[in-house]
Amino acid sequence: MTKSAVSIGEAAALYELAPSTVRWWERRGVLTPPARDGGRRRYRDRDLRRLGVAYLCRVVGRLPLDRAAVVTSGKATLSGWRRVVGEQIDVLDREIEQLRAARDYLRHLLRCETDDMAQCPVLEGELTRNTPVGRGPGGDLVAAARAAGNGGRPAWSRRPARDETPPDQPACDEKAARCPGCRGPVAQTPRGRPRTYCSRACQQRAYRARRDTRS
Repeated sequence: MTKSAVSIGEAAALYELAPSTVRWWERRGVLTPPARDGGRRRYRDRDLRRLGVAYLCRVVGRLPLDRAAVVTSGKATLSGWRRVVGEQIDVLDREIEQLRAARDYLRHLLRCETDDMAQCPVLEGELTRNTPVGRGPGGDLVAAARAAGNGGRPAWSRRPARDETPPDQPACDEKAARCPGCRGPVAQTPRGRPRTYCSRACQQRAYRARRDTRS
């Protein structure tokens, strides 16, 4: 065995990975298997650098395996792997927005001074603003639940038509992307690419509808 190469265990330890992870990345095309010596993988400097790139893309950049393979394999063009990285940035932008919304709501929740959150005096408004169906007139959650369970959307939960857009919201462009759930306009990501749904609530409703159709 050459002294200028290390075993798979040592290569994995360099990045605090399990050897099985390195083997899995090789099988999925994220890494090119190194040369062998006596039937065993031997990782040289160039192999360790390639493994380092895979670590950065998979663990730090959170690229899925198939996308990481484009960036780390060394077989894609510059424009090819840059496109993949740009798409992942869009994914992370959406996740960051969702996490910020979650954090902001939990911070808001900390201002409640009621022992039992279900008895909070502002709960009705919170349900209306933050749940897919919300509540019925007069806080009638039973009616809302019955309508949702029957696959319908009660009138009070429907989003306003385009000409009923609140004054503080810009009028939507007829050519703008439309949410398949409520047909409302879909905001663009910071990089200018449209989302599929206008909100997490619409996305959840669409998921439930597909699930109910399959069942």
